[in-house]
Amino acid sequence: MNSAARLQIHSVEHEGLDRAVCVVRCVGGTARVGQEYAGPMTLDSIVRYGREVEVLDPPHSAKVRLSGAGVRALERGAVVTAPRSGE
Repeated sequence: MNSAARLQIHSVEHEGLDRAVCVVRCVGGTARVGQEYAGPMTLDSIVRYGREVEVLDPPHSAKVRLSGAGVRALERGAVVTAPRSGE
């Protein structure tokens, strides 16, 4: 079983009530496009160095798009967590 993916929010640009583009640092596990996060939120895309990628692992940073009701509560310094693989 892998550890839970955790993303720490560095900045947030809200794109409506249920979407946001954030600069994040992966601080645990491996973040994957399509992954569900507590809130609830879904990780829709990851962009590193101007290129879309499917995964992000520690200690790397990226720009991500998140969607779902949970994006309303996002703020700098918050950590969002996805369930562990296999749960």
